Amino acid sequence: MDLIYGISENIFESIGIMAGLSACLVIAIQVYKEYKFKGPSSLSNGFLFGWVFIYLFWCLYGVRFNTIALWLTNSIAVLLQLTLCFIVIKKSRTTPTKP
Repeated sequence: MDLIYGISENIFESIGIMAGLSACLVIAIQVYKEYKFKGPSSLSNGFLFGWVFIYLFWCLYGVRFNTIALWLTNSIAVLLQLTLCFIVIKKSRTTPTKP
């Protein structure tokens, strides 16, 4: 554990930002794929909105404890996830359902 405490906070923040932005890239890829795919989505509303609340919590946690890596990357993740929610809901309203 001495190794972890020997690393400066600035380096941990930088690594946290890079890791968080990598996670945002994964969400952005899903947004792009969902937008391009013309068929109905297989993502459930519970899954989609559950992640909105998770990202929102960690964003607020980062604001509360002034952790840039958390509030910055999770605020981006909230916006991306809400975009994904919008796309999936829009597709479900325009895609005819099977009887």
